[in-house]
Amino acid sequence: MPRPRRTKISIEDTSWYHCCSRVTRRAFLFGDDKLTGKNYNHRRNWVENQLLKLGGIFSIDVAAYAVMSNHLHVVLNIDIFQANSWTDREVVEHWHQLFKGTDITRKFVKCEIIESHEINALKHSIALYRSRLSDISWFMRCLNEPIARMANKEDNCTGHFWEGRFKSQALLDEAAVLACMAYVELNPIRAKMATTAETSDYTSLQMRVKAALKGQQPAKLLPFIGDERLNQPKGINFALKDYLELVDETGRIIRDDKRGAISSSASKILTRLNMSADNWLKITSEFGKLFHGPVGTLQELTSYCEHLEKRRRHFSKCCKYLETSR
Repeated sequence: MPRPRRTKISIEDTSWYHCCSRVTRRAFLFGDDKLTGKNYNHRRNWVENQLLKLGGIFSIDVAAYAVMSNHLHVVLNIDIFQANSWTDREVVEHWHQLFKGTDITRKFVKCEIIESHEINALKHSIALYRSRLSDISWFMRCLNEPIARMANKEDNCTGHFWEGRFKSQALLDEAAVLACMAYVELNPIRAKMATTAETSDYTSLQMRVKAALKGQQPAKLLPFIGDERLNQPKGINFALKDYLELVDETGRIIRDDKRGAISSSASKILTRLNMSADNWLKITSEFGKLFHGPVGTLQELTSYCEHLEKRRRHFSKCCKYLETSR
């Protein structure tokens, strides 16, 4: 029986989450459908555009994504501090980019007079919107529902486009985040839909590589900012160069099936993550099979379970892949 989403989210432990949505019956409703001969690649573009749009509206940053033929993966980072720093007007303006709001909130953004008896309702709406704009469930709802409506309209049909619920899992430490990002971004290469990062369409990896060739980082993705430091900007505490090198080499190994052929340079990068090359390759190749719940070291998993008052540490046996390399 599915657990309520609130029992899987613990901002106190982590702001990082991996989410996955699949279309009904896992039908090929995005890419090439070999059964019907139809091509639905334009729908992958719908998903990518909507995803990046939401990253600019919600207080949730997109770190990695891959839109596949029958499912999508996304790694998200909740920025609760940003949501709390927005003014009331900013909250309403962000929300109105997605929904109409109420008569009172529309009056508020137009700087019209708010009657005294409307103030409590306005405050309630603002508090509700602020909460939803940092809520992963609302983010995924605003991603999936418009795509389903557009696809059903195009197919002239009704009914479910997506499977009932999206799956989400907490990423509890840096190694878990980076391994999950690599797993997500290497999906097309693992599925033999692409051979290189540059040809991995509808992925954050392709965006990053194209931007990196110009000495830049994509404005719509959470940036890599290097090592943690004082007064640091928002981003991923890892060097972009190191991450791209690691992912590129991992992709080559997966594509050519050369297990254990990781270079000494990449091994040094993994040493900083306290992870062996074998474990890295295992996780980035089989993340979806290995982990069906929160991902992190045993210590991080224990803390996460305690905060959510979980009596059992499910999936703790998989923590060994994220423990210090030997």
